[in-house]
Amino acid sequence: MTPAQSKIREWRHSPLQFVRELFKTEPDEWQKDALDSAGGEISARRRLGMRACTGPGKSTVLAWIGWQRLLCFGDIGLHPKGIALSGQGRDNLRDNLWSELAKWRARAEILSAAFDMNQDVIRARDHKETWFLSARSYAKDANAEAIGQSLSGLHSPYPFVLLDEIGDMPLTVGQKATQIFTGGTVDGLIAVAGNPTSTSGLLYHICTSERELWKIITITADPDDPKRTPRVDIEHAREQIRINGRTNPWVMATILGEFPEQGFNTLLSVAEVELAMNRRAEGDAVSRAQKRLGVDCARFGDDRTVIFPRQGLMAFKPVEMRGARTHEIAARVAMAKSKWDSEAEFVDGSGGYGAGVIDSLIQAGHSPVEVQFGGKAIDPRYYNKRSEMAFLTANWIKRAGSLPKLPELVKELTAPTYTFQNGKFMLEPKEQIKSRLGFSPDYADALYLTFAWPEMPGRFIFPGQEHQAGKTLHEWDPFASS
Repeated sequence: MTPAQSKIREWRHSPLQFVRELFKTEPDEWQKDALDSAGGEISARRRLGMRACTGPGKSTVLAWIGWQRLLCFGDIGLHPKGIALSGQGRDNLRDNLWSELAKWRARAEILSAAFDMNQDVIRARDHKETWFLSARSYAKDANAEAIGQSLSGLHSPYPFVLLDEIGDMPLTVGQKATQIFTGGTVDGLIAVAGNPTSTSGLLYHICTSERELWKIITITADPDDPKRTPRVDIEHAREQIRINGRTNPWVMATILGEFPEQGFNTLLSVAEVELAMNRRAEGDAVSRAQKRLGVDCARFGDDRTVIFPRQGLMAFKPVEMRGARTHEIAARVAMAKSKWDSEAEFVDGSGGYGAGVIDSLIQAGHSPVEVQFGGKAIDPRYYNKRSEMAFLTANWIKRAGSLPKLPELVKELTAPTYTFQNGKFMLEPKEQIKSRLGFSPDYADALYLTFAWPEMPGRFIFPGQEHQAGKTLHEWDPFASS
């Protein structure tokens, strides 16, 4: 046996040694545990699961394991074959795991010399058809057969599957992946990683129902854990735990790497909304706050235009309009502004219809703020602007907010669920909520809009706005005719 062959045999049994010696890097403590779990003596059915907080370097570990399998496994005429998938689609695979594979290939001369790599596949230069790691994908609505096809083609004694971002991945993917163990495998591996963002996805399934089959590594940013990932700022972790508590769903999933205990994907409960409807906000929390109008625009069909007033901790009865034209909506907003002296008017510009309302208000000398629900959030924790506004609204309700007593509002505020996309809060798409409710959640969206910008004191003037705050509103309806 040559020295090179001897070294590769050592690396085959010890992924940790492989990473240290080939890449000249020292893994984090949890990464050492994961690499040790992927190595050891020959095993026909290796299964490694990594349940992770956000941003600890889990894709890096999958990349290390991928290169170790490609370089160190096989025999004369028998080559390793692998497949890589991401639960968040081909773009996520390219930007994360595939990018990590490319980075570490560039750091090891032997890998650059022995393997070609493009955006679809890594191939051994001497055995292009039988020695590879292939990037695969499947449609979100794919059936079991289509998912099975995305995981086909691994007829080898040394097959391996790398699955990234499996928090919401369908169970069928895991079932199809295990087919690599049915062909007389000498040494096969399935390595998966994801955030604990769903109790119906593949990660939860392998951490519960299939727990005895897997080596599970929990990756945490918990400041009290000696093996915490150093890649998440410890002060940030402490701050989030202090502000939100250790049992907060977001803290548990993205900081602690744990599945939330209950109510994981429900934004608000009926009890919380009803409590806010029976709550009376008074004093400085209202009188010194900025007066705002949220305007969710619609024209024809079943959708409604809703104008929702809010001042600090007090939200007031909204106005509903059906079939109104843009100039009619703009006129009603201008009337509300004049009578109540609102200081900020946030208009939904998504879909284009609100643009006419905004233009009409500007022509009349007002300064409305256009809000794109799909736009970028101010806080990077949120996937988009709509998600950010919805979560701010929910926190306001839970804290001390007062709502008008509207049955529609109970349904609309408690219907949305949420998940995580790349570690960010993402509210359920409006189309799905509308399909489930049977109507558009226009009241909720109009209330969300009043949280488009950070809270400000009364008489605060946004750039381009020159009007002053008015008097505090209590029982008076700002849209009443008298």
